[in-house]
Amino acid sequence: MAEENKHPKVLAKQAKEVRLPTSAYGLALSDDDNLCHVTGMDGGVHAVEIQSGKTKRIGGHDSYAASLERLPGSQTLISAGYDGRILWHDLAKREVVRDVKAHDFWSWQMKVSADGTRLASVTGRYACGGYKYEPAPEVEPSVRVYDTATGEHLAKFPHIPPVQSLAFSPDNRFLAAGNLMGEIRVWDLAKREQVAKWITGSFTGWGIIKGHYYTGGIFDMRFSDHSNELLVCGMGSTRDPAAGNGKQLWQRFDWRSSPAKKLDETHSGEHGAGLMETLDQHPSGEYFVMAGRLFKGNWNVAFFDTATGKLLHSLDCGMRCSKARFNAAGDKLFIAGTVSQGNDKKKIKQFGRLKVFNLS
Repeated sequence: MAEENKHPKVLAKQAKEVRLPTSAYGLALSDDDNLCHVTGMDGGVHAVEIQSGKTKRIGGHDSYAASLERLPGSQTLISAGYDGRILWHDLAKREVVRDVKAHDFWSWQMKVSADGTRLASVTGRYACGGYKYEPAPEVEPSVRVYDTATGEHLAKFPHIPPVQSLAFSPDNRFLAAGNLMGEIRVWDLAKREQVAKWITGSFTGWGIIKGHYYTGGIFDMRFSDHSNELLVCGMGSTRDPAAGNGKQLWQRFDWRSSPAKKLDETHSGEHGAGLMETLDQHPSGEYFVMAGRLFKGNWNVAFFDTATGKLLHSLDCGMRCSKARFNAAGDKLFIAGTVSQGNDKKKIKQFGRLKVFNLS
């Protein structure tokens, strides 16, 4: 474990670990810190009681369920899966009340806008488009936007597949999406037009060991509180597609500049190697968390100062981290993920984990 930085802004200590019936990919918190919901490899949406460790499946997909969001101030969950479907779950009725087929291929990621009125989902498969193995053009819209109240399709935006991540701006005006090749596009939702596009090559590698293809990409992103900057994460370039041994990487951009200007990134000496899959901003706005997989180094969960980018605190939480979320009060961090399956087939249905950390 990395030497802990006793910065007064953040110190994380694990308080609870819950075994889950499936590898966990999506995570939605509730107003009650003792209750949350996860999605995962079995396609299910599972209610989780933190203190008792009890779980109950309340619905699900025909394939992996990649994302889960709660509509603000409601008892409605929305999930998206590798079956290309988006499902609305009524928690009071404990049933699926709307089912929309959004994509022919997977939904890589789905998110809901801050005001809860819209959701967006991204898709696309990596199909080689030429002798350089560059991705082929899209065969269906890579980005789709829906009305959360009615399920009505509101907009579609083009990108180069696969598109793996997206984010709504806090002011609900803009939508950003990033792909395998590190290309980021931003659209004005009211005008339904593209307002920014740039490429950061830092997140994409060309495999020359064990396989010849591109790997990596941007796995998560989020706008700053004032909507003028965009924070993205993933893994630095690697020559072995199967290894996952690139730099643990985040980058921050002033996307309104033309071209977009990189403001900061993971500082030298403050990272190991591994794919970073999830970001979240602390409610105070003072720091953010990045988490994912650990290949080499001391941490796979780390907290960074929003203003300076300085590493504040880090830890190895002993699992692949798929989703990290702060609670509304900002005194807890919830992380959903997966531990190693091992060789015991009897335990294969219990390798999902939810870990809760107290923050001080």
